[in-house]
Amino acid sequence: MLRNFQASFKILLFALVLTSCQQPRPTVTLETEKGNIIIELYPEVAPKTVENFAVLIGQKFYDNLKFHRYVPGFVIQGGCPKGDGTGGPGWDIFGEFQDPALLKLMPKHEKGVVSMARSRNPDSAGSQFYICLGDAPYLDGKYTSFGRVVTGIEIIDQLRQNDRMIKVTIDNYKTN
Repeated sequence: MLRNFQASFKILLFALVLTSCQQPRPTVTLETEKGNIIIELYPEVAPKTVENFAVLIGQKFYDNLKFHRYVPGFVIQGGCPKGDGTGGPGWDIFGEFQDPALLKLMPKHEKGVVSMARSRNPDSAGSQFYICLGDAPYLDGKYTSFGRVVTGIEIIDQLRQNDRMIKVTIDNYKTN
């Protein structure tokens, strides 16, 4: 019995050491008028997209912007400096969903998944992003999904067009 306990203890200790060595995932906190939303980012899935998002957050680009698009059961979208869905940061990024190796790692478009919005041009994303309010499998393979809401899923259900992102911050990520 003592041998079983010692073996179990060693396995538990080994598991704790392994998990403590892992780097915490980058997280973004969206402070909104309705409450805070925490998004876990996946740089291994969409490295250029996460880097772009982090740079914009570091520039305070998203602070005080509004969510300009709300479609019930579909998406809440923000990140347009003009507030009407036609603006961006002044540059576009590569649509990483076009890379087959990255695409197979991307989270499927389901409630809470965060993706970059774009025009018909696959390389036209810049600053606008959306959070899925429901499952949207028809978006898989057409948009770069790069994160997921891990806290505040009830808040995304309360957001509406013209609600504001008061402050947006990022943790556990260093921009290049």
